[in-house]
Amino acid sequence: MKEETTNKIAIFEGSKIRRVWDVKNKKWWFSVVDIVFALTESTNPTDYLKKLRKRDPELASYIGTNCPQIEMITQTGKNRKTLAGNTEHLFRIIQSVPSKKAEPFKRWLAKVGYERVEEINNPEKALNRSRDYWQRMGRSQKWIQQRMMGQETRNKLTDYWKDHEVNKQDEYAILTNIIHQEWSDLSIKKHKILKGLENENLRDHMSEAEIIFTALAELSSRQIAETEEAVGFEPNKSAGIKGGGIAKRARCELEEKTGKKVVSNENYLKNPENKKRIDD
Repeated sequence: MKEETTNKIAIFEGSKIRRVWDVKNKKWWFSVVDIVFALTESTNPTDYLKKLRKRDPELASYIGTNCPQIEMITQTGKNRKTLAGNTEHLFRIIQSVPSKKAEPFKRWLAKVGYERVEEINNPEKALNRSRDYWQRMGRSQKWIQQRMMGQETRNKLTDYWKDHEVNKQDEYAILTNIIHQEWSDLSIKKHKILKGLENENLRDHMSEAEIIFTALAELSSRQIAETEEAVGFEPNKSAGIKGGGIAKRARCELEEKTGKKVVSNENYLKNPENKKRIDD
């Protein structure tokens, strides 16, 4: 299932819930352990789930039969097999978890599933939802326009990869990191650390300049790949190094002219106390 999924984070009343969109079957798979934590706030949700399954053999059998192990991103950024359930499975599990949050969680679960189906049938809804989200977070119209332009550039690059035998999600991540490191001199992980981010989307916390240079690197990588007719991982890696290099040279020239660094430690976290500002 790995090649047919995309990882996302959902938020329920402040709790982060890992989920994976199954492209082929058009359904969400949610981390069962994250669901248990959101409902119970247990200090050890994994142990809580084990005890729950031991107390309720029928539930244990249901989970064992229906809930697969799916790769999801851990807090350390690595992919690990995680017990997962779709909306139908989770409604069954919720019935066995004593929690005052059960009913609001059911409503939330139905909502997030429906929104994704809506977006498939009408992609404009996804764009509008993203725009509304960024506006609520205080982004300027100019920033939002740049962010959406950058996402479109990103989508064209991944479409090229998909059509030219770069089909594994881990290869997408590796290529993306290579391009990013080439233009910025930082890996994505180190760039997130610089900004004081954990599970947040790095691109949602980029400055206007960072968005533009990321887009330039990815645009250049795609156009070089198209010119060289790159097929497979290694040829696209070579194109990514070259494309990232073009953006790096442009960044260095701009920094030399302005005396200001493009790569920034600023973020958009709501609470100023959560901002980890790291000197360059």
